[in-house]
Amino acid sequence: MPPQLIGADEPSAPPSDVSVRRRWAMLAVGTAAQASSATMVHGPAFLIPVLHTRAGMTLAEAGLVAAAPMAGLMCTLVAWGLVVDRRGERFALLAGISGVVAAGLAAVLVDGVWLVAAALFLAGASSSATNAASGRIVVGWFPPERRGLAMGIRQCAQPLGVGLGALTMAFLADAHGIAAALWVPLVAAAVALVLVALLVIDPPRPPAAERTGAPNPYRADRYLARIHSTSMLLVVPQFVVWTFGLTWLVYELGWAAGFAGIVIAGTQLIGAVGRIGAGHLSDLVRSRTRPMQWIAWGAAGTMLALGAAASGSGPAVVALAVLLLVVASAVTVADNGLAYAAVAERAGAFWSGRALGIQNTGQYVVAAAVPPVAGLVITAWGYGAAFALAAGFGLVAAAAVPVAQEWAPS
Repeated sequence: MPPQLIGADEPSAPPSDVSVRRRWAMLAVGTAAQASSATMVHGPAFLIPVLHTRAGMTLAEAGLVAAAPMAGLMCTLVAWGLVVDRRGERFALLAGISGVVAAGLAAVLVDGVWLVAAALFLAGASSSATNAASGRIVVGWFPPERRGLAMGIRQCAQPLGVGLGALTMAFLADAHGIAAALWVPLVAAAVALVLVALLVIDPPRPPAAERTGAPNPYRADRYLARIHSTSMLLVVPQFVVWTFGLTWLVYELGWAAGFAGIVIAGTQLIGAVGRIGAGHLSDLVRSRTRPMQWIAWGAAGTMLALGAAASGSGPAVVALAVLLLVVASAVTVADNGLAYAAVAERAGAFWSGRALGIQNTGQYVVAAAVPPVAGLVITAWGYGAAFALAAGFGLVAAAAVPVAQEWAPS
């Protein structure tokens, strides 16, 4: 008898009156909602060149502004997870995205960089609703043998949202200013809000009376804690590349901001495909953690090679470094869908919102620290050193993946 994924005993099929088409439509809407959140949270990283050159900020100060929405997001992830567990996915999505629209509008209208940062903090705090709610939609509406693929598609939202920001916000900020660039995530959130209102319904759950008796999955073993730790470690190489890849292309290689933004957007599309592939692979090998370990090794090797190439000189070395930047941008994001599926499956219907909130809180605590710390490392030792140092976190992550604890008894 083949081993079963933990969590496979949850309701694995939607009621008969909900069509397969509607199920996939809700996945698409959840992905769009998460993408709009990603653009709001990660898009400000592409304002760093303008903040550095025109606002007179150091790289570390500009990194703090870029990290403001991530800081807001990490402060509310567990709270929004509790809302999902108690009130449902649809309510959380509608309330959270409405907050993103309101705070995004404030960021466009206020004067002063630090007031913009404060508004972005509030937008990030609201956007965290999409992290737990859209993940629960996948687990609630898709059976275990399709969750890896479905979660991989859902996790495309982050690189697609970052790609949208890279493609548009760097150019708009350079040509028309910061306020013009911030219209991009604002409009994306408004569109997502309409789609959620039209299409999303809550997935089936066990009877509400079972909520009080649902066991705390963190007391059973250290599986969830190790998944959280692995994801936190892998955030470091991911956000070093995401935050300073464009800046490296512009200031070290002399590329135009618009062209560099197109390249970074392209890497995000590749990363989106990688997440889908990783999710499908996890369904085929019936494991979320083994592919996570393979990705951690790949991230470590790629970042180390990128650090060496970025420290070199000459056209051939520079071309290799750019190619490695593209590869690293794809590899370092491929694990997220696997971690989400692993956490949601183990946590169960009445704990997955909070567990996904804890998962994201840990990731964003690290992510918020990466821009200013990496900015200091780059200032002191250069981009190559920052890329190479990030590789060490991938190696530790590979050792932390709880492969042996994944399977339930057959």
